Amino acid sequence: MVAVTHRYHVGVDIGGTFTDFVVLDTGTGRIRIHKCLTTPKDPAAGALAGLEELLQAAGLGLPEIGHLVHGTTLVTNAIIEREGARLGLLTTRGVRDALELGIEQRYDIYDLFLRFPEPLAPRELRREIDERVSRDGDVVTPIDLDQVRREVADLVGRGAEALAVCFLHAYRNPAHERAVRELVAREFPQLAVSLSAEVVPEIREYERASTTAANAYVQPLVARYVARLEAALRTRGHRGRFYLMQSSGGMASPRMAMAFPVRLLESGPAGGGLATAFFGRLVGYPDVISFDMGGTTAKACLIQDGRPDVAPRTEAARVHRFKRGSGLPIRAPVIDMIEIGAGGGSIARVDPLGLLKVGPSSAGADPGPACYGLGGVEPTVTDANLLLGYLDPGFFLGGRMRLDPAAAGAAIARVAGPLGLPPLDAAWGIYTLVCESMAAATRVHIIEKGRDPRSYAMVAFGGAGPAHAARVARILGVREVIVPPASGAASALGFLVAPISFEFASSLPGVLDELDWDAVNALLADLEARGRTLLAEAGVAADAVTVTRRAEMRLLGQVHDITVTLPAEPLGPSTLAAVRAAFEAEYVRLYTHLYTGTVIQAMNWRVLCAGPTPAVRVAELAGGPAPGSREKGRRRAYFAE
Repeated sequence: MVAVTHRYHVGVDIGGTFTDFVVLDTGTGRIRIHKCLTTPKDPAAGALAGLEELLQAAGLGLPEIGHLVHGTTLVTNAIIEREGARLGLLTTRGVRDALELGIEQRYDIYDLFLRFPEPLAPRELRREIDERVSRDGDVVTPIDLDQVRREVADLVGRGAEALAVCFLHAYRNPAHERAVRELVAREFPQLAVSLSAEVVPEIREYERASTTAANAYVQPLVARYVARLEAALRTRGHRGRFYLMQSSGGMASPRMAMAFPVRLLESGPAGGGLATAFFGRLVGYPDVISFDMGGTTAKACLIQDGRPDVAPRTEAARVHRFKRGSGLPIRAPVIDMIEIGAGGGSIARVDPLGLLKVGPSSAGADPGPACYGLGGVEPTVTDANLLLGYLDPGFFLGGRMRLDPAAAGAAIARVAGPLGLPPLDAAWGIYTLVCESMAAATRVHIIEKGRDPRSYAMVAFGGAGPAHAARVARILGVREVIVPPASGAASALGFLVAPISFEFASSLPGVLDELDWDAVNALLADLEARGRTLLAEAGVAADAVTVTRRAEMRLLGQVHDITVTLPAEPLGPSTLAAVRAAFEAEYVRLYTHLYTGTVIQAMNWRVLCAGPTPAVRVAELAGGPAPGSREKGRRRAYFAE
C-alpha cells in the first residue's frame, strides 16, 4: 500500500459573490485556482461542490490534501440578518440596559433621526442578578445562585438557546461568571454559554457586553456549521487538518473557532491582508497597501514591515454599512482595514439631482451583473468594465462563463439616457467614479494612521482589483502596482501563509510609574499559558510557539489607546524606560508632538501566541499560459486620456 503524502494544501474563501479556491503543491510551489458562484442559502454546499470541481481539475482527491483552511462570512451574515440563536443575557443588577444605552456617542451629529442597531438580546431576555465585584476584584455582594437558577429556567422557558454572562468587573474576578456556567452546565446543558471573563476580559462595560453577546449569539450556529463541514470532509476522505481563519490573520482549530466564533467575524478579508504581506515580501516591499476589490465591496489595509496592521476592535451589523460607529462594537483583534461599498457588482444609478452614483447596493451573485445573463438588469461596475473592453467576454471564470456585452450595453443605457451621454461615456463615468471613491476612502484610512500613501507600493487583487488598481494608485500618488499570480483568489491563498495563532488580553489598569509589576508579570504569564494550551491542542509543538506581548496605553485623562510592543523579559523598573520610550515614539509618530512631564496609563495587556509561519513559495499558476505565449488575444479598450 502506497502512503498518502499531504503535500497539497487548500484555501477556501466564501465571499458575497464568489467562493474562491486555491490548491498549493508545497513540493513544487505550483498553485491552481478555482472560482464558483456563492450559494447564499447554503454556503457550505457550494463550497463542497466547488472543492470537488477544483480537485477534479487538479487530478487530486481529498485524501491527498493536508491543511484545508477556510474563511467564511457566516458570523457576519448571521449578525446582520439576525439568524443566530435566541439569546438571553445575565448582568449585574442595575446594568440590564447597558446594551441599549451604549456609550451615548453619535456617529453622525447632524442626523436628527439617528438609528443604532438593536441589541442581540431583547430586553425581555436580559436579566439582572444580585451580585457585585469591585473594580479591584473583591466580592462586594456574593452571587445568589438560586436566583440565577430561577432566571435561567425562565429564559429557557421563553425559548432561549444561548446565554451570555457579563457581570461588572468580571475581568478582575471571574468567580461569579464561572459559577453561573457550572450551574447551567449541570442543570441546563442544552444552553450554549459565553462568559465575558473569557471572551473579552477587558475594561469597558458596553464593549465587553456587546462582544460577549455576539459570541453567544452565533455560537450554536458556528458549532453546527463547523461540525457539519468537518464531518462532510471526513466522509469524503480528508485526513489532514482543518482550520478556520480568524479576523486577526491567524488560523484557529475547529475547537477554538467554536469556543470564540466572534473571532471569525472578518475571516475572509483577513486572508487578503496576509496575501498582500506575502507578495510584498516576495518582491522586496515590506511596506505595501493592500487593495482587494471583489464583487460586493473593496477593502484596503496597510502592511507595515511585512505585517498587516491589527486593531483591537471592530464593528458588526452597522445601520449604515460604511459609517463608523453605527454598528455593534466587537472587542476582538482584527486586521485593520477600510471597507468601501464598491465592488464589481455595485449598482450605478442617477439620483434625483441628476448625479451619477455607484453603490453601495450590489447585484451580488444572484442575480449578478446584467452581463452574467442570470436575470440581472441593473447597470453595475462589471457591466461598465466589460463595455470599456477591460474584461474578456469569452474568458470569465477561467473560460467557464461567457459574458454578454449586449446585456451590459443595455444595462448601462439605463443611466446613460438620463445623463444624456453615450453608453461608452457613461461606462467611463462609472469606472472613474468608483475609482475616485475607493482612492478617497483609502487615503483617509492611511493618513489617519500617520502614514503617507506615496511611500508605499500597492498589491492589487480580488476579482475586480487589478482592473481598477492603476487608476486608484495614480490618484493616491502610489508609483508601483503589483498584480500577483492568482490575484482573483488571493485571499484564499493568504489563508495558506497564515500561522496558527491566538491572542488573549486582559485589563489591569494603572499609571505606568506606579504599576504592581509582579501582578502584571503574573497576568502576562497566565495569558501566555492559555495561548500555549490552545496551540498545543491545535498541533503546534511547544518549542515552535512565538510569543509577542503588547500593552494598550494612553496619556492619563485621554480616551484613545496606543498599542506598544513590550520587551520579552519580565517587566519591572529595569524595563520601564524602554516601555516609556516605545509609547512616546508611537505617540509622536501618530500625533507629531508630546508634552514633557506627561503621565502614561496602561490599560490592557495582550499576549499573542503563534506557531511557525508556513514556508510557502509560489512557482507558477497551473493551467496558465506557457512562457512566450502570454498574449491571449486582442480587443479594443476605452481610456478617456
